Amino acid sequence: MAADKCVHGVPPSLSAKVVGSFAYLTIRDRLPTILTKVVDTIHRNKNKFFEEYGEEGIQAEKQTIGLLSKLRNELQTDKPVLALADSLQDAESWNQYLQRHQGPQGDPDSVSWFQSPWLYVECYMYRRIQEALWLNPPISDYDVFNEAKTQSYFESQQAVMALCTYLGGVNKNKEDLSKNQLLDTFNKLLKVSLWGNKCDLSISAGQKNSQKTSPLDSLSSLQPFILVDDSNLVWLTLISAQRPGQSGKITAGRVDIVLDNAGFELVSDLVLADFLISSGLAREVQFHGKCFPWFVSDVTVNDFQWTIRQTMAANHMWMSKSGVQWQSYVKEGVWSYHDHPFWTQPHEFSDMAADAPDLYATLQGADLVLFKGDLNYRKLTGDREWDHTAGFDTALRGFTPAPLCSLRTLKANVQVGLQPGQGEKLTSQEPDWMTSGKYAVIQFHSPKSEQ
Repeated sequence: MAADKCVHGVPPSLSAKVVGSFAYLTIRDRLPTILTKVVDTIHRNKNKFFEEYGEEGIQAEKQTIGLLSKLRNELQTDKPVLALADSLQDAESWNQYLQRHQGPQGDPDSVSWFQSPWLYVECYMYRRIQEALWLNPPISDYDVFNEAKTQSYFESQQAVMALCTYLGGVNKNKEDLSKNQLLDTFNKLLKVSLWGNKCDLSISAGQKNSQKTSPLDSLSSLQPFILVDDSNLVWLTLISAQRPGQSGKITAGRVDIVLDNAGFELVSDLVLADFLISSGLAREVQFHGKCFPWFVSDVTVNDFQWTIRQTMAANHMWMSKSGVQWQSYVKEGVWSYHDHPFWTQPHEFSDMAADAPDLYATLQGADLVLFKGDLNYRKLTGDREWDHTAGFDTALRGFTPAPLCSLRTLKANVQVGLQPGQGEKLTSQEPDWMTSGKYAVIQFHSPKSEQ
């Protein structure tokens, strides 16, 4: 949308046009810091590239750094956004998206870093990082964020051990769990997965950010910071997806988890998914991640597989037991990992049915879709200047492939579905409540509620 004004009651996109806004500070400070770190990481690995690829590796390192330095300069001086020059499968749809934003006149200067939607230019930066690598084989597949993700995982070991130990105890006694205990365990693990979302490396611009203590111990003290808690609707959705099978045995539904960060958050998602399967609340879990490194700490297929292998190999009984179990879920097809180019594009999710009908159809096959994290929330709501009391269903703008729930700690200034006065009260007490990661939501919507 090239225009700023409210179109058919839809508010404008958040953007860095508003000096001093969180979008402005992100583009002015946080994104250049991330680019500087990427350049530094590539430079530090110069010897590794030389050992692996000889002179060609050194050349690729130099050229990639040149492209990234140019990108940083474009960003800092508010230059127009450029079309992508690589030949990857998603390049054409990115370039078409740019043309749509340039409006009917195709004005190349109309789309720039500080003037255009924040969601678009932030996604575009990560896609340009990939372009810089892809244009320079043999280092095209290098994950510039891998070191940070690995470090975050290892720094969270205590919390991972505590979580796997808890899961082990639950699984050992699962036959004896009453319905109330099942609900209680579900609520705990859903909230651990919610608060696992605090560990986000793009928000800390790649600074250390890991889960040091067991989140299970802090759930009751964190409860007041959950601004909307629809966990009971999530539970009822899982229960209502259970149906008698052919032999009269009850079969459960399929749960899809649209992942966010690697490290502790991914482990918290795997633990929740394990519990859903082992307790019979779900028969299958499909995980959706990114096709390439994205927003510093987002999960790729390598992160997914690596995390399961690391957990298997851990020198800790409950961790390694969990890892072995997860590996067998993957082998049996009870768990599966999927990626799709749409997740690494700038579109809000209301565009999915038109722009990625195959992905939309996949999600329609789920009985429940859990969307993890802040970026997914921004895309669910279009990253727009919604009033805090606007309904979650209104902000979704028709995106209802299946019953869905957002598990998100707040790190961007968009939040809908609050009670009248709730947002104002928070703003007067804590001006940065929308971006500090201190508050969270479990927000649910079902297409059934629209009928």
